[in-house]
Amino acid sequence: MKILVINEPFVPDFCRTQRWAARTRGRVLRAPDWLAYATAVLERDIKNAQVKLYDFPAMNWDKSKFAQVVRAERPDYVVLDSTTPSIDSDIECASIVKEVSGATVIMVGPHVSSLPEETLLKARGSVDVACIGEYDYTVRDAIINIKNPASVPGIAYYNGGKAHITAPRPLINNLDELPFPAWQHLNLLNYFDGGKLYPYIDIISGRGCPNKCIFCLWPQVMHGYKYRFRSPANVADEIEHDIRLCPQVLKGGEFFFEDDTFTVDKNRASAICEEILRRNLKITFSVNARVDTADRELFGLMKRAGCRELLVGFESGSQGVLDAMHKNITIEQSRNLTALAKEAGLAVHGCFVIGLPGETPATARETISFAMSLGLNTAQFSGAVPFPGTEFFTLCEQSGWLRTREWSRWLNASGEQQGVVSYPNISQKEINYFVDKGLKSFYLRPAFMLRFLFSTKSLPDLYRKMRGAVNFFSYLFGKIWKLRK
Repeated sequence: MKILVINEPFVPDFCRTQRWAARTRGRVLRAPDWLAYATAVLERDIKNAQVKLYDFPAMNWDKSKFAQVVRAERPDYVVLDSTTPSIDSDIECASIVKEVSGATVIMVGPHVSSLPEETLLKARGSVDVACIGEYDYTVRDAIINIKNPASVPGIAYYNGGKAHITAPRPLINNLDELPFPAWQHLNLLNYFDGGKLYPYIDIISGRGCPNKCIFCLWPQVMHGYKYRFRSPANVADEIEHDIRLCPQVLKGGEFFFEDDTFTVDKNRASAICEEILRRNLKITFSVNARVDTADRELFGLMKRAGCRELLVGFESGSQGVLDAMHKNITIEQSRNLTALAKEAGLAVHGCFVIGLPGETPATARETISFAMSLGLNTAQFSGAVPFPGTEFFTLCEQSGWLRTREWSRWLNASGEQQGVVSYPNISQKEINYFVDKGLKSFYLRPAFMLRFLFSTKSLPDLYRKMRGAVNFFSYLFGKIWKLRK
């Protein structure tokens, strides 16, 4: 049996694995970690299966190459990812698979998880099975039981021109039972994020998030609100495994903990840091954090274990907008986190969203001013996107704020994110304007650019900074050029 697991082609540099799938303004490419988990499960649990993981965006391969690879491999099964902006193209890739190989197509990811019936009916038989939510074991079970799909929980399957949905699948409780992601199929040096050291490797030490921000895709659609933890020993074992696969990560690179909030449980975060120190792992790492988990003692321990940076969802400088998105944080907590992080010697990357409910031009300006006042090392500004399956999407549909349900129009012509909501007090065009204004206001400061360059610590650090700058300016000035034309 031959199985291909594929992050399929779309627009150049398309990043499916981030929370808001798009061609990012910084041209970030993140490894397909969830597909890598599914690949590892298939390799371990299906005897005599030949499994290969392909990442077409990382190789800059197009659909003609996709057809060529599938035709040459002659697989029995092909697993494809899905996101809302790319779904029409994803279905086209499924059609290519059917045309050139006739293989069974299994689709995973947030879009089919949110809209399984709609997706299967739109695909008209090109997609045989849709895995709903967390799919590490679902893909395996769907393949093993392909002749009796009704017995597999957590899927929708196409039969007789109709979509059939099976019983829900429980979330995976014991994450230590999962094999480590099958990174050996990929060249980890192909992945880049200007805000992270190069090279970087994602590590997921826990899944789920207990917080209920209305816009956040992963807990609402894929991994649930219950935070499930891996043991510190298991996490450290994976770090050692990854170092053997990619020793370059020790030469100027870093690990990034992609947990929704690494710091949500102080005792557990401390235990991981203590295990890193106990094993004398000389690594650098960064984490996602929330402002209401700021803790002087924890930050100090994280710094000693090798933590470099906190990625923090400040989201807005308006308390009213924060309350409307159910962020459950305060402006004062945001300022406290940045002060404690600075005290501990940790860098802070701030994440801000323009265009959530309650936004106005005045609150957007307030957010930009707030971002400038925090003393952040780096920042990102995004337009709010109400992905299907989220409370934000339902609210936008019910309130008439959603500009289009034609998914292919959720990105601009270059594949970059753009606002898809419009409110009585702020338009889609204004949301896009304030996103760019925030980026320009933050990064085009002479003092910032000088500090950014003079803080360079190594040749790999210089590489990622220069490449990140080129990527950002190619977006910014490319947009200006298009406007002039």
